[in-house]
Amino acid sequence: MFDTEIKSLKSLNHYLIRLVESRLWLKVIIALFLGVGFGLLLSPQNGWISKETADIAGNWLALPGVLFLKLVQMIMIPLIVASIITGIASNDKDNLKKLGGGVLLYFLGTTIVSVSLGVILSQLFRPGRFLHQQALAEHNEITAVPTENPELSFGIETIPDAISNLLPENPLASMVSGEMLSIVIFTIIIGVAVLSLENALLRPVKLLLTAIQEVCMTVVKWSMLLVPIAVFGLMAQLTSSVGLSSLSGLTYYVGVVLLGLLLLVIFYLGLIVLLGKANPMHFLKKIRDVQLLAFSTTSSAAVMPLSLQTAEEELKVDKTISNFIIPIGATVNMDGTALYQTITTLFIAQAYGLEMSLLNIIVVIVTIVAASIGTPAIPGGGVVILASVLGSVGIPAEGIIIIIGVERLLGMFRTAVNVTGDLTACMVFNRLYGIKNTEILKKEAL
Repeated sequence: MFDTEIKSLKSLNHYLIRLVESRLWLKVIIALFLGVGFGLLLSPQNGWISKETADIAGNWLALPGVLFLKLVQMIMIPLIVASIITGIASNDKDNLKKLGGGVLLYFLGTTIVSVSLGVILSQLFRPGRFLHQQALAEHNEITAVPTENPELSFGIETIPDAISNLLPENPLASMVSGEMLSIVIFTIIIGVAVLSLENALLRPVKLLLTAIQEVCMTVVKWSMLLVPIAVFGLMAQLTSSVGLSSLSGLTYYVGVVLLGLLLLVIFYLGLIVLLGKANPMHFLKKIRDVQLLAFSTTSSAAVMPLSLQTAEEELKVDKTISNFIIPIGATVNMDGTALYQTITTLFIAQAYGLEMSLLNIIVVIVTIVAASIGTPAIPGGGVVILASVLGSVGIPAEGIIIIIGVERLLGMFRTAVNVTGDLTACMVFNRLYGIKNTEILKKEAL
């Protein structure tokens, strides 16, 4: 009897190991829940350990996550440069004109949709009205402001400088400082210039870039071994430092943001059906690894290599399409972030008692569409841009302190939505411009 139980336990153990080994998403989910549970045990709110001890333990737990992010960020710039130039060089000039213009209009269109959705939800539910008075009282930094409409400015005089600053004077300096938008624009210009080379010169350039891309992907494969441990540590640190009490008074606001992100994902699935001609459920199943990693790391840039791999191997997207869209999308296609910034901006205005006129809301939309294009694809990048958005539309930037406790939580969700948008774009443009594999389309079609 005892031997039988041992054998059954061993067989169950082997089964669980086989189940988990081949599924990154399952490892991430298990690590995520274990990290949250362990973080709650370490939380100083329990009174079991001091805040100083919890902070030290959290820093050690987050070490694998920090190493993972730095390992990926280390090869991010060479991977972006190699991928974009390879994607451009693999197209002919006529196809590139169609693809480039189409991608630009697509990204702009989906960003406008996401911002408009944020405005509608903010005006419909008005989450700022439900902010608990105690939440304001706890933050002495927030002072009362007049209830009249703020004077807003379009900032037309700053537009020429903003456009000229997109072109880097020193590309190496931009790479060192991590100015991703400048790097992408520089790389696109170089990629288009590479197309003018004769075949004898073009061939070795493409071979070199392909080799760089493969080396970067090898480093990514090594870093993926750290993912479950990284997720566990990052979640444990986050939960132990933030706790659950930070949601107090902000539950309604969090709910409105999550509703907006859900509607945005539904919009993406509609594009998958109408333009991508694919089964949306199959699409979600194939990209869950990317979504979970994005959710855990809160960085679109960190999951860009996995997004490239998923687009090519799981979604069967042409390499020329994915190499062009994914690196650019990770920098400029931030629909989830744009929606979050819209709702948060109007939420903070409502919390301060500021009534936004139609003109003011239009200025908010224009500002956020422009700002979301340059949002850094790193954890906390959205907050940096949000502060500038608030200041530019006449709302006190100090209002960020209201939502700082739940910002990381919402950052996880919006990052997962951002990468979903990039992969949706790959599916759409692969259908429109890619080399179509009829057998794959038959299997994936509804």
